[in-house]
Amino acid sequence: MSPASSSEPVAFDHLPPPWEPTPVVPRRPLGVAVISVLIALLGLVLVLAGLLYLLGAYLGPFVPASLVLVSSIDVWGALIIVIFGAALLGIATSLWRQETWALWTTVVLVFATTAYLFFTGSINVLLLVLVVVFVYLISVRRYFY
Repeated sequence: MSPASSSEPVAFDHLPPPWEPTPVVPRRPLGVAVISVLIALLGLVLVLAGLLYLLGAYLGPFVPASLVLVSSIDVWGALIIVIFGAALLGIATSLWRQETWALWTTVVLVFATTAYLFFTGSINVLLLVLVVVFVYLISVRRYFY
C-alpha cells in the first residue's frame, strides 16, 4: 500500500511557531538621531551657561569668574537661557523618541531661523545647512508617530 492512500494522518516532528502580528515600530533615521544629539548638546550648553552665570551672580567669591560662559546678560537673561536650554533638552529627547510634536517644533524652529538669516541678508553656509535640514525633516516625517 502506498503512503498517499493510507488513512493515517501524517505526523511531523515539529511545527513552526504560530504567526502573531507584531506592531510596526518605525526605525529612527540616522539624520534625526544626529539632529537630536546636536539639539541636546546645545540645550545642555545653554543650561550650563545660565546656571554658571546665576551661581556667579549669587555666590560671587565661591565661583571663579573664568567659569562664566556668558557675561553680557543679567539675572533675568540667565533665567531665560536656562528655561530655553531646558526646553531644547525636552525637544531633543522627544525627537529621539520620534514624537510628532517634537518634529514639527523642530521644523518650525529651523524654518524661523532660516527665514531670519535670509531676511537679514546673512546668506552663508549656515543658511544652506538649515535649508537642507528643513527639507530632510519634512522628508522623514513618516517615521514619526
